[in-house]
Amino acid sequence: MKKFKGSGVAMVTPFHRDLSIDYDGLSRVIEHVIAGGIDYLVIQGTTGETATLSKAEKKEVLAFSTKINNGRLPIVYGVGGNSTQALLNEIEETDFSEVDAILSVSPYYNKPTQEGIIAHYEIVADASPVPVILYNIPGRTVSNLTADTTITLSEHPNIIGIKESSGNLEQCIQIAARKKDDFLLISGDDMLATAMRAIGGQGIISVMANAYPSIFKTIIHGGPDESMRATFRISSINSLMYAESNPVGIKNLMKHLGLCGDEVRLPLLKASDSLNQKIKDIYFKV
Repeated sequence: MKKFKGSGVAMVTPFHRDLSIDYDGLSRVIEHVIAGGIDYLVIQGTTGETATLSKAEKKEVLAFSTKINNGRLPIVYGVGGNSTQALLNEIEETDFSEVDAILSVSPYYNKPTQEGIIAHYEIVADASPVPVILYNIPGRTVSNLTADTTITLSEHPNIIGIKESSGNLEQCIQIAARKKDDFLLISGDDMLATAMRAIGGQGIISVMANAYPSIFKTIIHGGPDESMRATFRISSINSLMYAESNPVGIKNLMKHLGLCGDEVRLPLLKASDSLNQKIKDIYFKV
């Protein structure tokens, strides 16, 4: 779908010091990324700490985000889990009136077979009232959507693309070579977005775009040389975003930029003094 051929941002969920949701901070971040030229918002993905939000909080964050967005950008909502039936229940209970698609992570912990992954996604896609974007991130799920599995699922009429976060460019090339023209291959790795463009990828769902939306606008929409230079700009800070797990790094960066606080919920901890200093020393050079 054309509306997702661009730069999406995996939105953080800002917290107050008491770990309640900071809606003023969330509003600032939404306005910041829209002003920076992002093409769509991804609400309640991994970066949004969805694993530690209650069902009620997830619904509140979605409702608040759609209100602030006010129809300006398409919205993708994170709906995933390792129980297919629980996921179907969540879909049934969710208000999709302002949602353009869902991003659904491959079932984690259970370590399903490829056949199990296919069956899971087909049932989810049948039930979802909006299009489904697959999400492959083996580093978190401990299972990989192979190129064959992705191509099989791409035949489902309600599955429109995949956020590929395997870091395996050869696998991405295999998908790009075999997919239909209207199936979206989306980079889930900030540093690989330019390379993914070169093989036929159609955009990114970015973590660091929370802080630097205009850079990711250039990475996705600029010419090849502009895209490459923009990628080089973030190369020195990218690894710091994941040194103590996501979204610890990006929230610390956003604190230094004055966008929101850096509080995270357990079992994550705020950036260590060492990581905080490293980010503080370099963020203004990006």
